[in-house]
Amino acid sequence: MGNIIQSVTQPETLIAILASLACFATIFSIAAPLFANDKLAARTKFVSSERDRLRAAQRASLEAKADVGKLRDRKSTGIFSQLVRRLNLKTVFESEVSSEKLRIAGYRSERHLTMFLAMRVIAPIIVASIVFIYASTTFAAKFTPSTRLLATMAGFILGFYLPNIVVKNIASKRQASIKGAWSDVLDLLLICIESGMSLETAMGRVAREIGTQSVPMAEELQLTTAELSYLPDRRKALENLSKRTGLETVRSVVTAMIQAERYGTPLGSALRVLSEENRKDRMAEAERKAAALPPKLTVPMILFFMPVTFVVVLAPSFLTLYKSG
Repeated sequence: MGNIIQSVTQPETLIAILASLACFATIFSIAAPLFANDKLAARTKFVSSERDRLRAAQRASLEAKADVGKLRDRKSTGIFSQLVRRLNLKTVFESEVSSEKLRIAGYRSERHLTMFLAMRVIAPIIVASIVFIYASTTFAAKFTPSTRLLATMAGFILGFYLPNIVVKNIASKRQASIKGAWSDVLDLLLICIESGMSLETAMGRVAREIGTQSVPMAEELQLTTAELSYLPDRRKALENLSKRTGLETVRSVVTAMIQAERYGTPLGSALRVLSEENRKDRMAEAERKAAALPPKLTVPMILFFMPVTFVVVLAPSFLTLYKSG
């Protein structure tokens, strides 16, 4: 043991050991970067591949829906399309305006536009014919020829506006459903964005969660997710969302999201502010409705409540007077 310690403590042995350690340190310093595991690069690559996979899935789903729509268009009768083409109804009824109305009501295909334009010509004839038949047969004794002609003209006018009335009612119900669920959508989007999700993934997740509350809202979010995946301009996809809904609240949120993405503002902060403002707007609207309730109840109270109150209060007095007399 003493010989080993003596040999190790000799200057020649110490120099050899230090030289070996220096060589090992040099080799380790040079080779260490080659064996290092770049976690950031691996994570970035994973996120990129996952985003490409989601885009491919959304694109395939959208293409499948488009193929089904085209197949339905081909199977449908060509009477409406021939009528629209021969009468040039797209120019007469301003097809862009009609398309905007149909998109807000949830009808987006070319087949829906063709049927709508054709019904604006067919509906007046059908309604006028029904009114004329009833006025000439069932109510023939009550209608003179002049009043029968006026009733037929009124039926024609009603039939002309009937498709617009139906589409407007459907659009109003759809907008009411979207507006009722929009506050919850903003809150869920805020949670998803702050948890680290991208905008496409967050919208897809919120669409699955909000479907039980509002089917139109879930449909619009799914369509926006698909457009964000394949459209070259993300701003266009967000603008399409505001156009399809036709709501001012959605338009303001979309504008803020576009500005946040353009100028690099954190999307979570923008969504937090927008969510608070939307809650305040809903509360203000509820307060306005509550304030407008007393004037609306004045006429029903005068017509229905006040007579009953007078009867209950004055009936005993009249009965007493009647018995005493």
